[in-house]
Amino acid sequence: MNFYQKEMNRIKRSCYSNKEQIGIVIGIRIFIEDNFANDLNLSLLSRLNYTSKFHLLRLFKRYYGLTPKQYLINKRIAASKHHLATGMAVTETCYTVGFESPCSFSTLFKNKTGLTPAEFKKKSNFCKVNVKLVQEL
Repeated sequence: MNFYQKEMNRIKRSCYSNKEQIGIVIGIRIFIEDNFANDLNLSLLSRLNYTSKFHLLRLFKRYYGLTPKQYLINKRIAASKHHLATGMAVTETCYTVGFESPCSFSTLFKNKTGLTPAEFKKKSNFCKVNVKLVQEL
């Protein structure tokens, strides 16, 4: 059984809903994960499944506890952590993961992680140097 089947079964057990709703929500989540760097909005996501924006918003929040926008931001922040840890510049990371401006990226990143992107990058590089030193000993 793969991850998506397990996730679908978990959602079914917790909400007792129909398969169509679960399929819509999981499909939207997969679409967000595959296209998080693109310009996504609720209108586009609702058109994918021929459903109302407000119905999609309610379903997504019901099954995942987050709105699609919150889920998208979390996905972008996770991807940006990876890029920053591998040495990518803050501005480049901002545009690579789909944010429109470095200012909004820095603000959201700090709200979610407690560190600015530059501080996170510096901390990640510091940890890598310490790991190298320990391995050399």
